Amino acid sequence: MPASATPAPTKIGVILFPGFQLLDICGPLDVLNILSSTKILHLSILASTLNPVSTKHGLSGNAGSNFGESIVPTHTFANAPDDLEVLILPGGFGARKEENIEGVVEFVEAYYPKLRWCLTVCTGSAILAKTGVLDGRRATSNKRAFAWVREQNPAVQWVPKARWVVDGNIWTSSGISAGIDLIYAWIAEVWGEETASFVADCSEYERNTDPGNDRFAERWGVL
Repeated sequence: MPASATPAPTKIGVILFPGFQLLDICGPLDVLNILSSTKILHLSILASTLNPVSTKHGLSGNAGSNFGESIVPTHTFANAPDDLEVLILPGGFGARKEENIEGVVEFVEAYYPKLRWCLTVCTGSAILAKTGVLDGRRATSNKRAFAWVREQNPAVQWVPKARWVVDGNIWTSSGISAGIDLIYAWIAEVWGEETASFVADCSEYERNTDPGNDRFAERWGVL
């Protein structure tokens, strides 16, 4: 049974931009792929254009590597569905270049009032912070990038030690893999713990169910 008496969401969108972190998106989406075998879900992949969006961010070239993956969007920001209920916003090295997130901040700021939930992974919370939506709210982010994240908007109550943080309908998670723990926690909130545990067992995934269990705050010197 759902954890809430309100209808469960069915329409989910994800944001892409050049240099996004692959696991930020594909981790939660793979969990939702499995969930969609028992729950009705529809996915929209949003970007500035319909061209494939690459994970390449430029830093790998400095090491002599040519390595990256691309995902093809289903919609642009201009023709996005107007009935999305959940939006997932990734981070990644690409988020540090304003030209990479051109249009993202404006779209999220305008679309947020329509959403039932907004979920961020890693430095996706830094992008969300630029919209002003997080002003006065608690949020977290990738601890290795935490100093830079804080600079993006000091009006946010940045939580230095957290695997994920929930403030109203905004869920923010720490670095990269933390997005998987966040999506399971969100599924437990919406569809119930039994459903979340079942999906995790299907993936043979050992969940971190404690949002305060964050050893990376000490590892990267945030505390």
